[in-house]
Amino acid sequence: MIPQISQAPGLLQAVLDFLQELEQQGFTGDATTRYAERLTMATDNSVYQLLPDAVLFPRSTADVALVARIADDARFQCLAFTPRGGGTGTNGQALNHGIVVDMSRYMNRIIEINPEEGWVRVEAGVIKDQLNLSLRPYGFFFSPELSTSNRATLGGMINTDASGQGSLVYGKTSDHVLGVRAVLLGGEILDTRQMPAALARVLGKENTQTGRIYRTVFDRCQAQRSLILEKFPQLNRFLTGYDLRHVFNEDMTQFDLTRILTGSEGTLAFITEARLNITPIPKVRRLVNVKYDSFDAALRSAPFMVDAAALSVETIDSTVLNLAREDIVWHSVREHISDVPGKTMAGLNIVEFAGDDEVQIDARVSALCARLDAGIASQESGIIGWQLCRDIASIERIYAMRKKAVGLLGNAPGQAKPIPFVEDTCVPPQHLADYITEFRALLDQHGLNYGMFGHVDAGVLHVRPALDMCDPRQEALLTQISDAVVALTAKYGGLLWGEHGKGFRAQYSPAFFGETLYAELREIKAAFDPYNRLNPGKICPPAGIDTPMWQVDAIKRGTYDRQIPGAVRNAWRGAMTCNGNGLCFNFDVRSPMCPSMKITRERVHSPKGRAGLIREWLRLLAEEGVNPVQLEQALAHQKTSLRHLIKRVRNTWYARRGEYDFSHEVKIAMSGCLACKACSTQCPVKIDVPEFRARFLQLYHTRYLRPLRDRVVANVESYAPLMARAPRAFNAVLSQPWVRHFTARRIGMVDLPALSVPSLQRQLVKHPSANMTLEQLERLSSQERSRTLLIVQDPFTSYYDAPVVADFVALADKLGWRPVLLPFSPNGKAAHIKGFLQQFAKTARKTADFLNRIARLGMPMAGVDPALVLCYRDEYRQALGEARGDFQVQLAQEWLLSALAERSRQTAGGEPWYLFGHCTESTALPDTGKQWAEIFARCGAVLENVQVGCCGMAGTYGHEAQHLQNSLGIYALSWHQALQRLPRDRCLASGYSCRSQVKRTEGNGIRHPLQALLEILT
Repeated sequence: MIPQISQAPGLLQAVLDFLQELEQQGFTGDATTRYAERLTMATDNSVYQLLPDAVLFPRSTADVALVARIADDARFQCLAFTPRGGGTGTNGQALNHGIVVDMSRYMNRIIEINPEEGWVRVEAGVIKDQLNLSLRPYGFFFSPELSTSNRATLGGMINTDASGQGSLVYGKTSDHVLGVRAVLLGGEILDTRQMPAALARVLGKENTQTGRIYRTVFDRCQAQRSLILEKFPQLNRFLTGYDLRHVFNEDMTQFDLTRILTGSEGTLAFITEARLNITPIPKVRRLVNVKYDSFDAALRSAPFMVDAAALSVETIDSTVLNLAREDIVWHSVREHISDVPGKTMAGLNIVEFAGDDEVQIDARVSALCARLDAGIASQESGIIGWQLCRDIASIERIYAMRKKAVGLLGNAPGQAKPIPFVEDTCVPPQHLADYITEFRALLDQHGLNYGMFGHVDAGVLHVRPALDMCDPRQEALLTQISDAVVALTAKYGGLLWGEHGKGFRAQYSPAFFGETLYAELREIKAAFDPYNRLNPGKICPPAGIDTPMWQVDAIKRGTYDRQIPGAVRNAWRGAMTCNGNGLCFNFDVRSPMCPSMKITRERVHSPKGRAGLIREWLRLLAEEGVNPVQLEQALAHQKTSLRHLIKRVRNTWYARRGEYDFSHEVKIAMSGCLACKACSTQCPVKIDVPEFRARFLQLYHTRYLRPLRDRVVANVESYAPLMARAPRAFNAVLSQPWVRHFTARRIGMVDLPALSVPSLQRQLVKHPSANMTLEQLERLSSQERSRTLLIVQDPFTSYYDAPVVADFVALADKLGWRPVLLPFSPNGKAAHIKGFLQQFAKTARKTADFLNRIARLGMPMAGVDPALVLCYRDEYRQALGEARGDFQVQLAQEWLLSALAERSRQTAGGEPWYLFGHCTESTALPDTGKQWAEIFARCGAVLENVQVGCCGMAGTYGHEAQHLQNSLGIYALSWHQALQRLPRDRCLASGYSCRSQVKRTEGNGIRHPLQALLEILT
């Protein structure tokens, strides 16, 4: 039995008083001090971990102003506040103690789009890709690019002055911010814009907080103008935080306070809104993927590509390339980055040309390709090949691979993982190759592996040395390497922070700015935040307050992780390897990644949030002297006793009375997971939440009783076959209002599906497929076996959607095969989802033995439902290891491809069919949609794949009363909209859960693609 974890980090009374005052004065957002919520805000995409005291989620600028006004009360002067956006920072910019103000949950409105004047006004929580999706119909986009664009907020981009691919042409975020609305401590609203310097001087004379700010910034930047111009390097990635150079224009006639706020990392004010300029989408885009035999060759050839008037040059080394090859993302780009026969590709330059003049762009591409051919012929440049990509969809897929490369490094083998801390250095591009040579020598000196990728056109290369942060000796290397890279970067006239802000690296600011200018930064900080209460420890302290800055050797995730025994860390690797990349925060509702995060907008309901909670739970268990691995092993031999049951009853009773246990907070997060397994393939480091979720639930319920609904779900394969013997009677009972009320209130299950009438057995009563015994199968000749298909049943399709199985039998008949319906053998998936792992293992062993025996007959086996078939490949292997055996159960489309191998494509005719992908299937097997389209083409029909996210049903998740609203909400995000614009009778879905959700929500269902094929061929 796991222990009660009764202690969570305490809170200052001032924090509790502040939150109470906030509520009383009409704060409309959310406020929380729950340990789980605080933990999700304790990390970002960096190596650091700082636990805040509370988290606020304002809904408007008015809410933020209320926070700032109450914060100015003398009672709360001891409290610090840190604004936060998407939490994608790589240097801990938004990590701090005190109160975190998260703008991402609610402040995500696009307020106004003005295409005529070329600007947009947004709230700080709008995600970059969200904005561009809204701008696309107008022919515009917000051009600063970054790899985390599908989850990074514009407020975060502004606060770190983010930039990335294409910055030589498009610049940094600050180059596109026309003005911001910011809230100062005290509640005063500050609206910034570019203005005549004379007007700024007038504003500086006002006796207000805003007047003091204008006066200080104007005077300090004017007085130090010559030193600023001398000190700031002539680089595309200029010194930010605070950008003293660009407050004035070149002739000092214009003044823009916005430039001080962009890159300020939340240390000056709460930025709540921004007016941004937008860029016309180029009409023509071309991409040349240039392949090299060494990474050095790729670096050294970048300058001549920039000279070729390229928009951008992105470089990837062999480490990142090889990790991409092993990831699901590679299937989408492999035809555009194919291997060169007889050569090893050790580097890649992705060169983009873009503009509106197609003739001009193609001429530039042709000129570059001619030079590349000359380089290949000379065999001196290291160029071994190139490929041209002309269509937008393919170009976007290549960039998606490049963006994912950031996270893929976290999936490198071994305990040491490439981590960000010196990854955005910037030097003049002409010195980059020599600089990287010395950089690599530094890392080689310490025997470190590393991955490299980046924007060589701008002189920025992301270098991530591999360190094991659980090893104190390797943690110490982080500081040593940081110090050495600071010196190396200065040697080449560059910057330590060329792209990702300062964060915990601000300790190096005095060296880069110099004593005089650093003092000016402190004066500016004092004008905005004289008492150092906004994100203290970042950028610089205000003048007059010499509090220490955060250091690169501050507390890290590894500091806590190392408190967990090594054997436990290895056994729970699925949670321990999360590096905070945050891809699970993807805003796109058409992406299958983490539907629970999309519908709740709560970080605890994301893979990153759940992994963080499990890590802390394991650490707290270690503090109690409890080894969860030993507990798991003991469960296999443990028998239920009356004494143990009494303890669980008592613990459950106390829990219902409100007794605190951190395990309850973890349980809430785990219960919200749909177990769709999209994270296990979509996450760059393959965080498999359903795997560690099931293990947690198993251990949690050693202390607390299971709800009845868990047992109802886990044992569906036991009672469904019995109920299917009298489906009309059971349907009549279950449809009674009082029964439905009872199941909803007492069991917690709603909208239970009806059993199929007639049952599958009755539908196939006269078909030989349902009456063959194993002995009869063994007597078949080899020729008969070669044309026999064995259909593996699953409980949901066979008993609740039997016509699909019957039509599969009919389709196999139609194709000239002998279909045989194997006897039903439980799969165990439902038991696994609910954490009945001992029961699942027993079921898996029995079914694996049965299917292995069948497999020895040498006949293909295929199943209908993707989630159940994939369970044989994934969960069975996890539970049984080598004992699983070698049996293979194909998905329907996998078998059909081989069955139709000799049939060529037919002339397509008629109205298209539309396939809605099953999220587990489409993420685990990304070619699924293409396979079905090919099958339909061979049958003379057209199938189009509809891009949607999760349907929200996910097995029994959508039937649980506690999840009903979220289930329907998830469905509404993408499925409902897509179905409304398409003919219902042409829509198809391979997943039973998906079809069930459609039937429940829309009133009538859709068919399985097998059924459509049968119709086509009949």
